[in-house]
Amino acid sequence: MDSLAEALLELALASGAQVAEVYASSELLRPVIFEGNRLKQIETTQAEGMALRLWRDGKPGLAVGYGPVDPALLVEKALAISALNAAEDPDLTVDVQAEDKPMCQSASVKEMVALGQGAIAQLRDAFPEVVCEAELSCDVERTRLINSLGLDCRSEETTLSSFINAELVHQDDFLCVGDGDSSRSNLDMNRVTARILQRMKWAEHTVEPATGQVPVIFTAAASWLLWDTLRAALNGKRVEEGTSPWSDRLGQPVIDKAIHLRQDPAVGPYSCRFDDEGVKTQALTFVDKGVLKGWYCDRATGKKLQQAQKHPQASTGNGIRPGLGSYPTPGTINLLVTPGSADWDTLIGQQKDAIIVDQVMGEGGDITGDMSVNLELGYRVRNGEIIGRVKDTMVAGNAYTALNHLIALGSDADWQGSTHTPSVVVGSLSVAG
Repeated sequence: MDSLAEALLELALASGAQVAEVYASSELLRPVIFEGNRLKQIETTQAEGMALRLWRDGKPGLAVGYGPVDPALLVEKALAISALNAAEDPDLTVDVQAEDKPMCQSASVKEMVALGQGAIAQLRDAFPEVVCEAELSCDVERTRLINSLGLDCRSEETTLSSFINAELVHQDDFLCVGDGDSSRSNLDMNRVTARILQRMKWAEHTVEPATGQVPVIFTAAASWLLWDTLRAALNGKRVEEGTSPWSDRLGQPVIDKAIHLRQDPAVGPYSCRFDDEGVKTQALTFVDKGVLKGWYCDRATGKKLQQAQKHPQASTGNGIRPGLGSYPTPGTINLLVTPGSADWDTLIGQQKDAIIVDQVMGEGGDITGDMSVNLELGYRVRNGEIIGRVKDTMVAGNAYTALNHLIALGSDADWQGSTHTPSVVVGSLSVAG
């Protein structure tokens, strides 16, 4: 992969490109898959690809190849595409060499099979009729980013991941509870199964939901419904376009003063030292005690905001490629929500009548904050206790409004994807059922 990337860069320059960049990616996946409580298959798959960006006569062109790449054909495609585009000033990272190789630990296929079988056995001991599906994987990803201006960044990381679905079917009732874990070192399957078992016990009885405007508790697993909206509002590209409701709110209160949002690219299973543009990542504070402190940007967005005197930096090191065939765009590298002091039992004990949102069907809110979701898994709290599962229930409201009427943040922070978040209790949302 290294020699091919270098050859591709040299050929692009020899073919008339003034500036060129090559992004090479290789991924080795080893998933272990269970269905119907049994091991179904063990796979090993490898995927490789390269993206070439070049500028000829100031016009950009992007071409992507997967598997064995013919450098001449890829250069020809990129040049042909550049002829169709308007001229622009190339904005690439200059004279940086870096390597990112986090401390990681791999897991063998034998170890992952044993972990999956052990977790399923624990679930079946408690609920003999449960049917489980599971996937555990050890993934190794290598990337290299080089350009004709002296940039050379390499990254290699190993990620362990697991996810288990536990299903119970009784006549006209279907219950599905899912949970998982991601790590750079080891998978804690006991914690995963404990969380699934707790949810299944809460769901043993079905009750009518509280309806109308009632307090809502989002578990850590469901709180992305709120934070994804704020992540969109903090996107520098949205700010530059004027579509973020926080575009002109820098230094002002935007949500409840108990909320502190930050980025730390040096922690968790998704840590990284540089972004997909070769810019060093950094710790950032987005919201401090409810006050907006800044946004996250890639190079192009940061430059525009800097010119508009809205941002002090040309980039915050948040240029992320959604895919090989995509240009870098602003994206967070770990979003951390500072937890509160109340544990789960305390949060529940404080509620006279409330709804818990745990798993939802469909997508959450967009940049407007408006959301309307059906509960796949939710519970009712009455007089400080969880009394059972609610079915056929919908929760609707606005994320910004909800987070301006915050009741509490839990102390139970956990990783949900690349977001580290606690459970969240908000004043009232509309509940129908």
